[in-house]
Amino acid sequence: MQRLPKLISLLKDYYIKSTDPAHDWPHVGRVAMMAKLIAKKENVNLPILLAAVYAHDLVNVPKDHPDREKASELSAEEAKKHLVYCGFSTEEIALISQVIIEHSFSKGLKPSSTEAAILQDADRLDALGAIGILRCAAVNAQMKSSFYDPQDPLAESRERDDKRYMVDHYFIKLFKLPEMMNTAAGKAEGIKRVATMHNFLRELMNEIR
Repeated sequence: MQRLPKLISLLKDYYIKSTDPAHDWPHVGRVAMMAKLIAKKENVNLPILLAAVYAHDLVNVPKDHPDREKASELSAEEAKKHLVYCGFSTEEIALISQVIIEHSFSKGLKPSSTEAAILQDADRLDALGAIGILRCAAVNAQMKSSFYDPQDPLAESRERDDKRYMVDHYFIKLFKLPEMMNTAAGKAEGIKRVATMHNFLRELMNEIR
């Protein structure tokens, strides 16, 4: 069996067992699809990139957990034994680990390689658009917060608080992601997906006002 299919067969169970729909096996599939699309326009080591994609969320730490920032490091460490088993070299494993670590939004790291830049973009794009709306609502349910403040849904006269209101998270983080993309393709897709979310908010405001 080739290295990547063998690696996927080993890692898939981690995600299938996940009870978090924002970091499950379909999430990894979407990130892989987007990473491949972005990679077509970049000079990239595809095996390194895809190995990192499939291993990037092996250890999922909840967003409200104090160790959330360590999730990418823990995932990189967990991946090593599987990468060794699948025949990746020491040098390749070091590169893959770095890509996994640098993809994390909470760490705020600037990507040191094209592969890390693409994984950052592909993973962040999955937080936007129609799937981003679903993922945000799922996290909202996990954190037991409200969809919006009924008195001021768009925080026009209050300070935004995304720990209390889901819609606030759109403005605090998600709408800013396109400008943080590393690639032209990632930025273009991010702008398109944010437009979808703005359309959703307009419809939401029509329904609740």
